[in-house]
Amino acid sequence: MEILELAFMQRALLAALLVGVTAPAIGIYLVQRRQALMGDGIGHVALTGVGLGFLLNTSPVWVATAVCIVGAVVMELIRSYGKARGDIALAMLFYGGMAGGVMLMSLSSNGSSANLTSYLFGSIATVSQEDIVAICLLAAFVVLTTVGLRRQLFAVCQDEEFARVTGLPVRLLNLLVAVTAAVTVTVAMRVVGLLLVSALMVIPVAASQQIARSFATTFAMAVATGVLVTLSGTVTSYYVDVPSGATIVLMAIGVFVALTALATPLARKRAARTARAEHCTLEPEAPGAPADDVHV
Repeated sequence: MEILELAFMQRALLAALLVGVTAPAIGIYLVQRRQALMGDGIGHVALTGVGLGFLLNTSPVWVATAVCIVGAVVMELIRSYGKARGDIALAMLFYGGMAGGVMLMSLSSNGSSANLTSYLFGSIATVSQEDIVAICLLAAFVVLTTVGLRRQLFAVCQDEEFARVTGLPVRLLNLLVAVTAAVTVTVAMRVVGLLLVSALMVIPVAASQQIARSFATTFAMAVATGVLVTLSGTVTSYYVDVPSGATIVLMAIGVFVALTALATPLARKRAARTARAEHCTLEPEAPGAPADDVHV
């Protein structure tokens, strides 16, 4: 295929594949914790790291990673301890991160509105070889964390009190989830953009939950959906000449709508089978048995 002969598209497809795996892999834990918009907040903070990278004339990906990790840890500490005014503090952190990024980009000699737009909404065709190295290393960390510690992370995200009683280091695991989400944001920012990365964390998971009935199945389906939409969105954006980030997110929404439509008749059939099974258990043992001689 022509698209595979182009070096920049080879880098773009590899980046899209890694983002398709990592974003839903951490997103399933955020959805479980009802923190679906955490990625969006980290994306705001990441813009300060991007601006700082341009100002220091160094790799924006690595600087953004460091800034995101600090921001994610602060967010987790606010979530844990900031009971009364935590939402206000988080809002200030998010908007401050966005404003700081814009300011630093404007002060940078090599920053421009085009560079800012590419990080906000993604520009997969501009992924460099240096970006690919960073994305591969960061994606490896995300996959090892989300798969290797899946039982512990699931326990903490499902019920913190129960996890604490069983002896799990709840605070450390919560911080690890936040750090992994921060790393994922920097992995995905060149593909879907900082403003759209949260959608790729949440929508594949939400779509998979429509038909999956277990955590393992939801995890596998979410990753498969993420890979499908990122690769197909990247190819579509190349041939149609449209933004890759928006294309990927719209395709993810399309998958969600399709699986939701498919889940409705499946749910009805499942409910009908359950009703028939309950009816059978309430039947008398024999035709001559008394009406109240039933087994539940």
